[in-house]
Amino acid sequence: MGKEARPNWDNPVQFVLACVSYAVGLGNVWRFPYLCQMHGGGGFLIPYLIMLILEGIPLFYLELAIGQKMSLGSIGAWSAISPYLGGVGLASVVTSLYLCLYYNVINAWSFWYLFHSFQSVLPWAECPLNTNQTGPLEECEKGTPTQYFFYRETLNISPSIEEHGGIHTGQAMCLVLAWVLTYLFIVRGVKSTGKVVYFTALFPYVVLLIYLIRGFTLHGALNGVAYMFTPKLEQLANPTTWINAATQIFFSLGLGFGTLIAFASYNQYNNNFERQAIIVSFINCGTSIFASIVTFAIYGFKATVNYENCLERTRLLLLNTFDQAEDSINMGNVFEWIERLNSTFPEQFAGIANRLEGCNLEKELDTAVEGTGLAFIVYSEAIKNMPVSQLWSVLYFIMLLLLGMGSMLGNVTAIITPLRDFKCVSNLSDELLNGVVCVLCLLLGLGFTTTSGNYWFTMFNDYGANFSLLFIVLVEVLAVSYIYGIKRFEKDIEDMLGHRPNWYWKIMWGGVSPFLLIALFIVYVVNYIRGGTPTYQAWNKELGKSVVMEYPVFAQVFIGLLLVSSISCIPLTALYVYCEKRKNGRRLNTVST
Repeated sequence: MGKEARPNWDNPVQFVLACVSYAVGLGNVWRFPYLCQMHGGGGFLIPYLIMLILEGIPLFYLELAIGQKMSLGSIGAWSAISPYLGGVGLASVVTSLYLCLYYNVINAWSFWYLFHSFQSVLPWAECPLNTNQTGPLEECEKGTPTQYFFYRETLNISPSIEEHGGIHTGQAMCLVLAWVLTYLFIVRGVKSTGKVVYFTALFPYVVLLIYLIRGFTLHGALNGVAYMFTPKLEQLANPTTWINAATQIFFSLGLGFGTLIAFASYNQYNNNFERQAIIVSFINCGTSIFASIVTFAIYGFKATVNYENCLERTRLLLLNTFDQAEDSINMGNVFEWIERLNSTFPEQFAGIANRLEGCNLEKELDTAVEGTGLAFIVYSEAIKNMPVSQLWSVLYFIMLLLLGMGSMLGNVTAIITPLRDFKCVSNLSDELLNGVVCVLCLLLGLGFTTTSGNYWFTMFNDYGANFSLLFIVLVEVLAVSYIYGIKRFEKDIEDMLGHRPNWYWKIMWGGVSPFLLIALFIVYVVNYIRGGTPTYQAWNKELGKSVVMEYPVFAQVFIGLLLVSSISCIPLTALYVYCEKRKNGRRLNTVST
């Protein structure tokens, strides 16, 4: 099975760090805190941990066992289990390719922000002046400086996906840099990756720890942390809470991409992957909680600053309107004065009623943002208000970059390892094969640096992997449990570990995990159908904010291709193998007669 010349990790620690570097990614920083915010703060941890035990760890264990047993990439491993299942590995490779195309764009953005952090004043801290130098640019003034820097300076975004423009030269250069760095990290295959993961896996924790210490010293940080850990248990009765918990566990661990199978294929045959599966799963879960504490401390600071600025604007409005003494109204008694002035001067107060803002700290904390909006807008807005903001900006974007690069190592390995198992490329050097894959992904990814590129990025992010991964992993667990057979799988594990898996693993693989995956798959399909025409957020520079727009017909067709292209590999490969067997069988019959 190609085991003889296969390289191995230098030690088990490298394998664990590679899995941690891959699994702990940007989703831990920008997706999990958002879900906590949406689904009851600390109460969300209950379904999250339950789904980790019922779904996450068993499926993580299953993929590591397959990779280590077969010592092959995803295509070879599933073909070894059954020739009809080779399409499962192929589907994983296609999905990983889609991910590679757009994921490194995030790293390009991190480079862009990192390079712009070395300035005396952060460029997203204030609006640039208009051409007449008489005031700020209208687009920036209607939005915020952080929004303007992201949408106009970073993306130079078009008003819709239908309006195309040229490549953003700065972003294209950052994308080239991201792919050069990715290539250097994987240039010699697992030997290079094994060295790099010590840094990509561990350094983000150093930055998170520094940010945690700094975060707790910020004004209002405890408001955010208290918000996170105050459970809203009524959310446990909401089915969406449980669905999002299961989905987050599934995608956070990186199941279905073929990366875990590829990483495990470089293990020694008797490596204790069972213990490692549990360790990595809980490290990933713990990191999500740790990152959320840091994020909510920053949230608390940002929300408190916005709340107090709102109170200050209200205070000045009352002072100027009612001619009160400067020190009579302060932020602590603004609401008392509003009631007093409203009852004392009702007619005069009615004249400013429409100018009064509804200052509410809880409302500020309830404002939920995820994805790039959290990473590049909300965090940037908080950073610009910190003392020595350049230092914190550099640290933050280095952390984002390392989290993204760590995941990219796994994504590219999921493509290269199966390719390496094919005879037609087995004679190519690691440097050449890895270089060809990186250059191909770079060229295809340049489309995301155009003016409408961010809309295509969103499309790939929303539809390129979610649906297909659920289907891939569902087929994986059903294939192992009911085609390969759990008893046969048990014997393989016993051969590697010296003992058979206990009843917990068998119950999860044979019933609970498949049931949860089927339920998630059905919910995803139903939500997609009921959702009507797919929509996206388009930046409207006249309004200075994002507006919801429907995807045009050509984009809807492309979404359909994204959804079908990867999962169709599974039935098409099985059909091809069946036809080849029928064809070869006829030839044999002809020869024997």
